[in-house]
Amino acid sequence: MKKSNIGLVGLAVMGENLCLNMESKGFHISVYNRTPDKTTAFVNGRGAGKNITGYTELTGFVASLESPRKILLMVKAGAPVDAFIEQLLPLVERGDIIIDGGNSHYPDSDRRAQYLAERGIHFVGSGVSGGEEGALLGPSIMPGGASEAWPHVRDIFKRIAARVDGEPCCEWIGPEGSGHFVKMVHNGIEYGDMQLICEAYHLLQTAGFSTAEIQAIFANYNTGVLDSYLIAITADILAHTDTDGTPLVDNILDTAGQKGTGKWTSVTALELGSPLTLISESVFARMLSAMKDERVSASRHFTAPTPTPVVDKASFAKQIEQALYASKIISYAQGYDLMKKVSDERGWQLNFGQIAMLWRGGCIIRSAFLNNIKAAYEKDANLPNLLLDSFFTQAIETAAADWRSVVAYAVLNGVPVPAFASALAYFDAYRSERLPTNLLQAQRDYFGAHTYERVDKPRGQYFHTNWTGRGGDTASTTYSV
Repeated sequence: MKKSNIGLVGLAVMGENLCLNMESKGFHISVYNRTPDKTTAFVNGRGAGKNITGYTELTGFVASLESPRKILLMVKAGAPVDAFIEQLLPLVERGDIIIDGGNSHYPDSDRRAQYLAERGIHFVGSGVSGGEEGALLGPSIMPGGASEAWPHVRDIFKRIAARVDGEPCCEWIGPEGSGHFVKMVHNGIEYGDMQLICEAYHLLQTAGFSTAEIQAIFANYNTGVLDSYLIAITADILAHTDTDGTPLVDNILDTAGQKGTGKWTSVTALELGSPLTLISESVFARMLSAMKDERVSASRHFTAPTPTPVVDKASFAKQIEQALYASKIISYAQGYDLMKKVSDERGWQLNFGQIAMLWRGGCIIRSAFLNNIKAAYEKDANLPNLLLDSFFTQAIETAAADWRSVVAYAVLNGVPVPAFASALAYFDAYRSERLPTNLLQAQRDYFGAHTYERVDKPRGQYFHTNWTGRGGDTASTTYSV
């Protein structure tokens, strides 16, 4: 019997759709699911009449694959991935390839890459973005891990990926867990984008716009600088009506869930000293939304400001557009800053312009200005921050006044805009030649002798002052350390 080109483990919707995508591109796939009934249902249902062979036990599944065997795991992140790897190890051979296509945390991919390399097996940790539809029609794919595996999986991955201007949204990211790391940052930016859109929606509601008016505004936003997948689906969502003819979105409970990738991004940023303020606030906003009962109770204890109606609705909608655009740029700037720090620390040599190209199609954060990000890193591969590229500098300068007006309106009207406000605060801090941290350093030195640098001395030279005169011979002493 002819051997299959690739094997897929895990037949939830993402796994099924990736399988059908690969089969439609001319590949023969073997499939296995932990629950045999699921395998049978798939091959006799959506997979019927196609080059898909189902197996109810792993030995036959692994034996059906051409060498080097390529096994794509589409199972829940965490312990299930490790469990399947352990089940596969006695059945695979040196040079075979195990691919994790789930939303795994990149340190887990680091560990798995090393563990499997010691056993002669190549590991690939691949980010896959685009949801169920992307998996079926063409996702953005971000593979990393053992470079020896890339020549064997490249053709499959590139043929099933989304395409923009004829180019596949898939390229090798780098070693170890770099593929899942880039996907994690992608998801963090996704958190930020979604929170910003929700804040814009909330502001428009507070200003007296109807859901129908807000829908038209977002549809118009999608024809300009905010052209993106998330803006487009927001317009679609706002147009959808419930069974009684009212906007369905108005009947959805205001509590949000999360799967952890946004939190991972924020934790990584804290560990690396990267000021990922907007994305972190977006994670916290979801946490606050989940406190529904407590929020309802608190709303009865405090008096909210009376909303100020907007007289010129068209102008206000334009201001929101500019604030949303500027804040979105900050979100990407912060995400890229984190990627740069991790790339430098790990020696991954990430290609930042190339990463922008991978996100142009198939993925959730595809946006019009991704080409401008690529152009920025083509001009300067060592660009310290996206905001310093001329395109983004001009965009922020143009939007700044409207951005400030929107945040001021939100504050005066009691509308929580943590993403808009933190983005603006980040920008104001980043563009400031001097911050009040000199006082903070004095405080740290006062209570903990943590030392400080001086403006009139070279960087790297540290001083300590005896601020109280106690515990020393003089009231105040300063010395270099």
